Amino acid sequence: MEGKNCLVTAAGQGIGRAIVDGLLAAGHKVIATDRDAALLDDYQGKSNVETFALDVTDPSAIDLLKDYTSSTDVLCHCAGYVDSGTILDVTGAQYDFNFDLNVRSAMHMAQAVLPGMISRDGGSLIFISSVASAIKGVPNRAIYGTTKAALLGLSKSIAADFVGQGIRSNCICPGTVETPSLAERIAESGPDIETQRNAFVARQPMGRLGRADEIAALAVYLADPKAGFMTGQALAIDGGWTI
Repeated sequence: MEGKNCLVTAAGQGIGRAIVDGLLAAGHKVIATDRDAALLDDYQGKSNVETFALDVTDPSAIDLLKDYTSSTDVLCHCAGYVDSGTILDVTGAQYDFNFDLNVRSAMHMAQAVLPGMISRDGGSLIFISSVASAIKGVPNRAIYGTTKAALLGLSKSIAADFVGQGIRSNCICPGTVETPSLAERIAESGPDIETQRNAFVARQPMGRLGRADEIAALAVYLADPKAGFMTGQALAIDGGWTI
């Protein structure tokens, strides 16, 4: 398979980092971006990968990467934030922040890469959503589930609008995955870290958390022309949580 030009956001750790590694292993060229560029330092000097600092909530910063977004064949948009609380807890500031990061940034990234993809008669957009979305209501995740559901709608609309021009758009919807972000949320939830972690594990029918490389394997497949008949889908990969 001919290597594609891939752009990955939030590539510094967790699922984004695993996707970069998976794409590189599959022979693709990768532009790895993260708000914290230091997290990408260990890619310096490696072949087929370039790194950039990128705050995806800043459209002007995305514009600075125009030379790269215009030649992107595969976008893997992994940036997002997991906020807690019921609808009664959500403030206006939380609403704005979560929609900026979880939805609006995806819109701006899609707007940046789509013209080039259309001109080349093909491209794949891969968004990291969640089963906590339109797929499943999850307690204490009101604004998170709302924004991830909106991301599903965005992806499906892109798929519907450009299916005749070789563009595919799909969402990966993970369950609970072992990542630095999850570890931080568990640490912030209280002093009994083991109990909190066990609670996350207990809701997974497989009896374990997901691994970032398992999510990455699905992203690598969606980047491949072998997935050429798949578009507009919300693909749950959740250890059976939504059975």
